[in-house]
Amino acid sequence: MTEQTILDQKSINTIRFLAADAVQRARSGHPGTPMGAATMAYTLWDRFLKHNPTNPDWPDRDRFILSPGHASLLLYALLHLTGYDLSLEELQNFRQWGSKTPGHPEYGETPGVEVTTGPLGQGFAHGVGMAIAERWLAEHYNRPEHEIVGHYTYAIVSDGDMQEGVTSEAASLAGTLGLSKLIYLYDDNDIQIEGRTDIAFGENVAQRFAAYGWQVIGPIDGNDVAAIEAAIRQAQADTERPSLIICKTIIGYGSPEQDTAKVHGEPLGEEGVRAAKETLGWPQEPAFYVPDDVRDHMRQAVDRGQAAERAWQERLEEYAEAYPDLAERLQAELRGELPPGWDEGLADLFPPGTAPMATRNASGKVLNALVQRVHALTGGSADLAPSTKTALAGYGDFGWHEYCGHNMHFGVREHAMGAIAGGMALHGGVIPYAATFLTFSDYMRPPMRLAALMGLRVLYIFTHDSIGMGEDGPTHQPIEHLMNLRAVPNLTVIRPADATESVEAWRAALLNRSGPTALIFSRQNLPVLDRTEYASAEGVQRGGYVLWDSDDATPDVILIGTGSETHVALDAGKRLAAEGLKARVVSLPSWELFDRQPANYRESVLPADVRVRVAVEAGTRLGWEHYVGLDGAVVGMDGFGASAPAPILYEKFGITAEAAAAVARDLLGR
Repeated sequence: MTEQTILDQKSINTIRFLAADAVQRARSGHPGTPMGAATMAYTLWDRFLKHNPTNPDWPDRDRFILSPGHASLLLYALLHLTGYDLSLEELQNFRQWGSKTPGHPEYGETPGVEVTTGPLGQGFAHGVGMAIAERWLAEHYNRPEHEIVGHYTYAIVSDGDMQEGVTSEAASLAGTLGLSKLIYLYDDNDIQIEGRTDIAFGENVAQRFAAYGWQVIGPIDGNDVAAIEAAIRQAQADTERPSLIICKTIIGYGSPEQDTAKVHGEPLGEEGVRAAKETLGWPQEPAFYVPDDVRDHMRQAVDRGQAAERAWQERLEEYAEAYPDLAERLQAELRGELPPGWDEGLADLFPPGTAPMATRNASGKVLNALVQRVHALTGGSADLAPSTKTALAGYGDFGWHEYCGHNMHFGVREHAMGAIAGGMALHGGVIPYAATFLTFSDYMRPPMRLAALMGLRVLYIFTHDSIGMGEDGPTHQPIEHLMNLRAVPNLTVIRPADATESVEAWRAALLNRSGPTALIFSRQNLPVLDRTEYASAEGVQRGGYVLWDSDDATPDVILIGTGSETHVALDAGKRLAAEGLKARVVSLPSWELFDRQPANYRESVLPADVRVRVAVEAGTRLGWEHYVGLDGAVVGMDGFGASAPAPILYEKFGITAEAAAAVARDLLGR
């Protein structure tokens, strides 16, 4: 055995027992996968991964994703050993309050964690988004003899990942697109929580991925450093396809219960840890032992990373001399900045007198105006661009033959689309959008939740927003979806009332850099309010505003609307005013933006002493008590929709100006 081989094995066992000791101390966690996958993770990080532990955000680093996030200690051990700002004490505080080592990796909490993982399949699919962003930026910015964007996206994926539907969706698209800098190592250990995988998972994964258009390598021995190294080099050599390296491993390697479900998600126990250390020739004490030669060896990643980044900086400087405008734009986009004057002219798109139009159409006009100035804006829909109005005219299609196109074609894959958009945002340099019908937002809720958790700037465009879509019927008419979205922390939901509010909704979405935004648009035509008669649509920036007051006195009743129902509320307010009542109409397109406003502003819009309030929205009533209180009422839906023309549906379900006015009169005792 050579000295290098001995050092490799010591390094691998260090990873294994840092994981086993940390899980044992926490008395919870998942030791099996870190112990079984340590060899392939070590080989990747030691021989290939381009990264700088002293600057985890270096733009041209390779991305590494641990898709089975329950194996978080595999990643934490690597981060600690290679010199990231993650101390041994943090590993000893695994899963404890305030530590940098939560039970599953969390983006923004631990230096070097590229994406929050845990829900299986999400890491796999987010990685596809990262690879798309890398390829898109490379096509836009690299020039002959000036490669400044050029890195790989690597992941370790698991049997559980392979069983999730989002993995299939994302893998199919990745193969179609030929994302050759996407290399995944499959930890094929044949075990899941309930037992051996063959109780529920018997397919030929190699054939499946070959059918998707991937290069499939293996199965190889997942405990053989040389075999893993050779496989990764083979993967890098393929410039036409993404690669899946199938590594046969043994979960809980070295422990008494290895190769069983018992080691998946519970500590080995003190006796189990002792026995595993004895089997693999590891010192019993101290716990969390890191040999000096292993630390010295692994910390060479710092020198390698700093040298790689310095070389990149030199290339960037040469690039900036040759292409100063491109270099400036690229660096601004990587910082997430919008260009000067990015929103000029938007307010002129819909002047007074504009004919009624669906807000989805207005959104499409705004989007096509924005892309002319915001180069980073890119995205697409789940095969619905003609319906969601999200095609960017003249900006090309991202695909096998044209990787610089701005129009992404995700296919009928909402779940993967959401995750891929999240991966693009995580990579940086792009502002991704993803579009579908509002009712199909259910299909992409998991990555939307993760985007909110990670604070990602992703734009979701949801059209066909209510029973107003009409004849397609209840399967396509969202009822509970607005409230579902509003329930997600850090997700900003905006449902504009007309074309002018749609402009402001887009402006608010692009300015929001702390989390995702869901833009909700109508299929049916809506009047474009004359803003010389009504309050400025700029009030959308504050989430809600007084659209119209019947007079200057304190109102008797406040009617609140969102989207298409704002017009219903406005009509009802005018009916009540004609009867001598003092009426106020409030447009409240975004609860989240409104609730962030100072208390005095919210009071000016919804005075506490005006307790008679009626909200109007073609969706579930649940949640509106937040604004109408116990003395108010909601004109909304109590069940699903139906198939009929939109005007008939609004009449039959009682979402009309007459109904809203009648509810207000009843509350006022009139």
